[in-house]
Amino acid sequence: MAAAVERRLAEFRAARGSAAASPRPAEPPGEAAAAEAAAAGPGGGVQARPGGAAALVWARPLLLKVLLWVVLLALFAELELGLPYFVLSLLYWMYAGTRGPAERRRGELSAYSVFNPGCVAIAGTLTAEQLERELHYRPAAGR
Repeated sequence: MAAAVERRLAEFRAARGSAAASPRPAEPPGEAAAAEAAAAGPGGGVQARPGGAAALVWARPLLLKVLLWVVLLALFAELELGLPYFVLSLLYWMYAGTRGPAERRRGELSAYSVFNPGCVAIAGTLTAEQLERELHYRPAAGR
């Protein structure tokens, strides 16, 4: 498996044109974790990455987005438009959080069984037959 990873890494480097970068020798997992912990330092604000490059904690995109949202919320609250900003933010997050059918992973089933191959239902789906049995206090078919 390590050979496959090294091969893919070499292909990636060749595609990027950075063939000058030498591949890192494999380290045992315990030593790699200790080296990363030592490079981070206690409260230094710098974290070590697997490639050896260090990145600031503040350079994370999600953290920057949240900070920008909080600053804008404070600004709109000062302008007495905090509630509409908050509601529109929630609507945007709901829209951005939904995935289209093209983004479904291979083998992932839809919550609606009619969209699955063979109309296969996901685990935990309440069927009409099960509901009817439970309403009439009949025992389950397999019991």
